[in-house]
Amino acid sequence: MATASASQPRRSARSQDLREHILATASDLFYRRGVRAVGVDLVIQEAGVAKTSLYRHFPTKDNLIVAFLEREDLEFWSLWDEVAEQHADDPIGELEAHMRWIGERLSRSNYRGCPQINVAAEFAEPDHPAREVARNHMQALRTRLTRLARQLDVPRPDELGAQLALLVNGAFVSSGLLAPEEATDVLLASARALCRAADEASP
Repeated sequence: MATASASQPRRSARSQDLREHILATASDLFYRRGVRAVGVDLVIQEAGVAKTSLYRHFPTKDNLIVAFLEREDLEFWSLWDEVAEQHADDPIGELEAHMRWIGERLSRSNYRGCPQINVAAEFAEPDHPAREVARNHMQALRTRLTRLARQLDVPRPDELGAQLALLVNGAFVSSGLLAPEEATDVLLASARALCRAADEASP
């Protein structure tokens, strides 16, 4: 017979698995259809769970939206860090590697844009929790690119960091303008042009 101490971890694991299942289902729906178009009832139906189970883990739809964005955020930065580790002490190599994997992401047939930008566009309220997550994501992107720009030792690294952030975010929202086979080349050429101009600029 299982003791209380032995059964507690199993219950906790099952609860965590259920939470992840609900979140994965909601994330897929939110990304494909848009956050406002997907109601909680649809998430419950697609996940095959009881309404009480969903609300136990996500008391409001806003909680579910924020969890979706945080999940996407974690995946994005995990990949970013993995690429960065492969190019230690090589800032231009790291920057170009980021442009390559981002270009590959833009080329996916199921790509529907940056989740953070998409969700922020759906909510006009500046204090909506989803917009806060999106703002933090954008600021983190600019911070990381500015750090790379400083390693490149250009005269105005903050300016280059902002330009590179605009390039990446612009690519996320303009992927429909690019043919799948050209996304990476366009990103690389644009990043290189910005770096050359920054290097040649007066201090």
